[in-house]
Amino acid sequence: MSGKLLRLVCTAVLAAGAVLAPVPAVAVPEPGGGAAGPGSGSGERSVAELLTELQTLYREAEKATETYNATEERLKRQRAETERLERALARTRLSLRDSRGAAGLLARRQYQSVTGLSPYLRLLLARDPQRALDQGRVIGRLARERAETVGRLTGDEQEADALARRARKALDARLALTERRGKERDEVRERLRAVEELLASLTAGQLAALAELERGDTAEAQEELVASGALGSGGTPPSAAGERAVRYAVEQLGKPYEWGAEGPETYDCSGLTSEAWGAAGTPVPRTSQEQWARLERVPLDELRPGDLVVYFPEATHVALYLGDGMVVQAPRPGARIKVSPIAANPVLGAVRPDPDREPVRRYVPPELPDGAMDGPDGGYAPAAPETSIR
Repeated sequence: MSGKLLRLVCTAVLAAGAVLAPVPAVAVPEPGGGAAGPGSGSGERSVAELLTELQTLYREAEKATETYNATEERLKRQRAETERLERALARTRLSLRDSRGAAGLLARRQYQSVTGLSPYLRLLLARDPQRALDQGRVIGRLARERAETVGRLTGDEQEADALARRARKALDARLALTERRGKERDEVRERLRAVEELLASLTAGQLAALAELERGDTAEAQEELVASGALGSGGTPPSAAGERAVRYAVEQLGKPYEWGAEGPETYDCSGLTSEAWGAAGTPVPRTSQEQWARLERVPLDELRPGDLVVYFPEATHVALYLGDGMVVQAPRPGARIKVSPIAANPVLGAVRPDPDREPVRRYVPPELPDGAMDGPDGGYAPAAPETSIR
């Protein structure tokens, strides 16, 4: 399915108010892996076929990136949990040492005070029975303190054992996540290498034709989406936090895309949206898939600036709505943060990080710098992409 047809299908579905159905996977030969692979047969394929293949490769790379980002977030939380348990275990061990010291002191005092006479006999033989009773009360209090010390010692030992087990389990989970992150990082690198190999196999004329075809597809999809009425009037102003998120995103225009990056110099798609809303004082999940799953969804005809527009059936791309049918996005490796038509990619839906906040009474959209819309919305250019592999 070509990129144009994919966008038209998406637009038709949105106009009908339905959720985008899964798009059939496009079979893409491995780079260099056969007669149809890049470098051997790219010149025989149409520009539309090359665009479809390139879009598929970028989509696979972004899916892998979002999976990596999700694991990275889990690893951060697991690292914090491991450190918390280690601190708790250290405190418990210190308390256990103090309890053992107190128990030892009581044991020594008890040993030193043993006389072999029962309390009753000592009371009968005492010259001052009242004093003996007072001493008995003191002894009773010491006995209770001893019982409490022994109980505290036992409790500390049990807590220390339980914390030690939890700390070991947390460390094992952390190590497993670290290993998974490494594998997912390798998968992202492999996907991006496939993109680079395809781009390297194309001529300057083919790259220029690809960019022109994509611009035409995006413009047509945008026109149809606007004509369908799915976007509504678009006159609702943002909330105060949404306005701050929009201004943050606009300030990042021109900065490079880098997979897994959260700023301040480079971003991936969800890194930009999560940092924008974090700067606005409303933290949101790190990945596009979690943003789609956990934030409140809003119809496209109710969009207001600051809302997040999510793309593709797997929710693997996200942008921040600017207003008037435009979004701010970090498109793909090789591109820079830019303003794009909302229909630059197949729209899945939209979510709102602050659904309970009222719109501001007066909203003046931020002024866009020159060149804010320059560059390809699909993330590639007539020059080789400057992909950063970490």
